[in-house]
Amino acid sequence: MIAETVCSAAAAAGLGIAAVTAYRRRFLTAARIAAYALVPLGLVLTGVVEWAADTAFSPTAWLGFGLLGGAWALFVTTRAVERRRGGTRKERKAAARSERGGAVAPAASAPSLGQSSRPASRPTAAPRATATDDFSDIEAILKKHGI
Repeated sequence: MIAETVCSAAAAAGLGIAAVTAYRRRFLTAARIAAYALVPLGLVLTGVVEWAADTAFSPTAWLGFGLLGGAWALFVTTRAVERRRGGTRKERKAAARSERGGAVAPAASAPSLGQSSRPASRPTAAPRATATDDFSDIEAILKKHGI
């Protein structure tokens, strides 16, 4: 009974504040305040407040909420572990199979070029770093962290 009275008083106060705001010609804000003020009254009239009060003092309901919370925590924990390991079990097995005996690209042989008939027009520059040289330090860091 007290919860209904408090909700009704809050709704009345909110509607009063909305009326003052509308008097100051801030109609959009007044409409938003009125919407928030009508929520507690709507909850009382639909019976949600009475249901919540009955649920709050029921040990069976609290046991149910505890079980739901435990299930949620278990679900979140298993998802976090799965992401940390890198996918599902099937995906990890497929990745391990491909690492062990998967298709390997054959090593490229150096082209056999004969002597050229024309001389080199410009001196050869120092060899550029390849993409694998550029990322070797990054690969080392990733391997260090197990990634």
